[in-house]
Amino acid sequence: DLANGGDKAWGASPPYRDLGRDALAAVSSGPVALGRAGAGFGAMAGTHPGGTGSASLVTGEGYTVGALVCVNAFGSVTMPGLDDVYWAWPHEIDGEFGGGRPPAGWQAAPADWGAAKVNPGVRENTTIAVVATDAALTPAQARRLAIMAQDGLARAIRPVHTPFDGDVVFALSTSARPLPESGAELALAALGSACADTLARAVARGVHAARTQAA
Repeated sequence: DLANGGDKAWGASPPYRDLGRDALAAVSSGPVALGRAGAGFGAMAGTHPGGTGSASLVTGEGYTVGALVCVNAFGSVTMPGLDDVYWAWPHEIDGEFGGGRPPAGWQAAPADWGAAKVNPGVRENTTIAVVATDAALTPAQARRLAIMAQDGLARAIRPVHTPFDGDVVFALSTSARPLPESGAELALAALGSACADTLARAVARGVHAARTQAA
């Protein structure tokens, strides 16, 4: 997000290429730091601290999917009036973002966005993510995976894709395992659904970690 102050007089050589190379050189085999770390440092998710989130899943067919996200959203990741319950709670695994659940019969009011930002500004909000899988994909299949994975943001943030947000999801494949020759489209549909669920978890995990660190 470019509306965050600082010296932007880069001329013909913006710093992003060098930052990308430095980030690649710094990659380790250790776990991804969640919360207020990396690109997520200083981010906000509605009125809560935002941050870097990640999650992964092995599907029933044995494919691995993973999601990495930087959550800096206008919308809220928690349910109105339920500060410890994340919109992504149906997809939570092993209490990874606190285990909060809405009470029986709870229902959101149509216009109640809960902990969304009160005065959002243009170019101040972006939730950017990447989903990855070891399934071998064509460019068209990878595009479909990204389209389906984008729904993970809608499962975790309300509202999302607003005029104040610059949300985007990229998809990549290590091509380690081919899709089945028979039923490839159905396998791709299952992968896309798994990526959406995993991205929703990553959003909640990143914000939950940031909130824990800020407490």
